Amino acid sequence: MGVWFFLILLVIVVIIAVKTIKIVKQSEVYIIERLGKFHKVADAGLTIIIPFLDQVRSVVSLKQQTMDIPPQGVITKDNVTITIDNVVFYKVTDPAKAVYEIQSLKKGIEYLAITTIRDIVGKMDLDETFSSRDSINAQLRMVLDEATDQWGCKVDRVEIKDISPPVDIKDAMEKQMNAERNKRALILQAEGEKQSAITIAEGRKEAVILEADADRESRIRRATGEAEAIVKVADAKAKEIQMVYDSMKRADPTDKMVQLKSLEALQAIADGAANKVFIPFEATGTLSSLGAVKEIFTEKK
Repeated sequence: MGVWFFLILLVIVVIIAVKTIKIVKQSEVYIIERLGKFHKVADAGLTIIIPFLDQVRSVVSLKQQTMDIPPQGVITKDNVTITIDNVVFYKVTDPAKAVYEIQSLKKGIEYLAITTIRDIVGKMDLDETFSSRDSINAQLRMVLDEATDQWGCKVDRVEIKDISPPVDIKDAMEKQMNAERNKRALILQAEGEKQSAITIAEGRKEAVILEADADRESRIRRATGEAEAIVKVADAKAKEIQMVYDSMKRADPTDKMVQLKSLEALQAIADGAANKVFIPFEATGTLSSLGAVKEIFTEKK
């Protein structure tokens, strides 16, 4: 009898100890109620409660949590039904509010996210929804954060995982993208051919210009050489004429002798095949005189 008594007493003590001593894990809190009324929030560590009077209403995690929102069909502004799948990142900041202010925090966030995403996307066209993911995420996060503040919750981020248009719309978009790619490819090819033609034309133009410059330079040098040659020949002739003049001056020739030498010079000039000599009318008198002198010399001989 005594053994059974001690066994029953031990069991009672163990039950009381289990109900009295609570160990709260890190990043968790216990919501403690006393006689059905909120009593306290037990933080991490050892917590003592009064058996049969206090009880743990809920265990709340303080970690960053994620929640997948089920894919929802949303109608855009241009009456296209698309399916949007997103995820919400949230964290409990007030465990008591999270337990007592709403029946189910996760359900509240889910329903609020669904209604908000429909409102935001319903004001956008289909193309705008694909290009405005960041804007949709920011608007959705702001609305959820404001609404869940009274539930002791803070929404840190909202990310759209996927946007799926209908099959026919998706096929049309793929065809449009292929057409745009082909268009860009043709434009790039045309630009390349144009640039190539321009480069070839510029090369030909530069070649013609260089060839013309070279020809002009060659002609200039040839003309310069000919001019220098003419100048040298003229200088030589001038020197010869000067020498003849000096010799004649030293010999003190008579007028008749000068006229004879002039005739000899004219004869030397006229001997050229391409030379034509024009004798002025005034010189005929001199020539007749020279003829008379010639006859006198002939008679004397």
